[in-house]
Amino acid sequence: MADGTITRRGKSSWRLKYDLPRDPETGKRRIVYVTVKGKRADAAAELRRRLTTLDKGIHVDPSKITVGEYIDDWLDSTAPKTVAPAALERYRSLARNQVKPHLGSIPLQKLRPADVDRWLQALGKPRQDVPKGGKAQISSRSIRAAHGVLGAALAHAAAVELVERNVARIIKPPKLVRQEMVILTDGQIGDVLERMRDHPSLYPIVALAIGTGARRGEIAGLRWSDLDLDRNTGGSMTIERSIEQTQRDGLRVKQPKTAAGRRTISLPQFAADALRQHRLEQRKLRLALGVGALPADAWVFGDHEGNLPNPYSITDRWRDAVKNRKLPKVTFHAFRHTHASALIAAGLDVVSVSRRLGHASPALTLSVYSHLFVNNDDAAARAIDAVLGPS
Repeated sequence: MADGTITRRGKSSWRLKYDLPRDPETGKRRIVYVTVKGKRADAAAELRRRLTTLDKGIHVDPSKITVGEYIDDWLDSTAPKTVAPAALERYRSLARNQVKPHLGSIPLQKLRPADVDRWLQALGKPRQDVPKGGKAQISSRSIRAAHGVLGAALAHAAAVELVERNVARIIKPPKLVRQEMVILTDGQIGDVLERMRDHPSLYPIVALAIGTGARRGEIAGLRWSDLDLDRNTGGSMTIERSIEQTQRDGLRVKQPKTAAGRRTISLPQFAADALRQHRLEQRKLRLALGVGALPADAWVFGDHEGNLPNPYSITDRWRDAVKNRKLPKVTFHAFRHTHASALIAAGLDVVSVSRRLGHASPALTLSVYSHLFVNNDDAAARAIDAVLGPS
């Protein structure tokens, strides 16, 4: 097996050194130097990976590797260490559809800011091959996300000294153009709940989404032990996990990204009532099937065999209900925005709204819903007058 060395270069930085096969034309020795940040074990693992690929004859000369080849390698070997599976799947899609078709064939070390600039401009232009009625242009959000994937990959390439600089950091992506949220109006909320009431499996999910603003994955991840259905106050719900699905890994349970995501929130009466009825129906079904009492840790929206609820199926069932019941054409995620809008319209302060939604900070809540908060500058002036005015 090929050999290499590891040398410390600071508190948490290591330099790898190993040889490539001699240049076939000149016969000169070719040495590779790579800097790895982290523990020595991380550096050793990276060196082993590189030497293994070298021994298998699949090592690529750093001067010849293309942007597409490097991004593929980064997505397979480096990104999974820090990126959640669902997000990683999104990264792969963006790389495959938005990055590689434009930049993939360019040698990594020859990628220039001008290439990135032309790429971003190309993404922002309407496509000519879209059928009539199709989506002719990708959104600014998708362009920014694709730029983020390229930037993250190049940041690692710069860290291990495959490139001198991260050229994606030099050219900024377009500003985010926020599209108007399509949500349920005040009059539609009650109508939707009433028209969904006879849908036994979906009604409690819709009621919970509208009544709490919880994310689809958080609702799917509820266990009965997370609910306190007090008949006098409505009850409460504790969110400690969510369920996501990826093509590679299938369904998986994950913890909230931030401490704010793990929260206990109160339930409105209509949502608590829907959950009590849902629990009663589950107990009746288990009794009829002879499978025993309902376990306290059973999934609220799972089946009697204990299988994980599928978040995608919730979206599909809501889409079917919209079509079959002639309901307002809003996405399931719109329930979260509907809930937030209702709280803001009722005068709830941004900190309380942020905590209920599980946002990492009130700043995030403001970035999404700032247009909904009423400018109450006159009231502010009156308040300061009351403090500083004559007694």
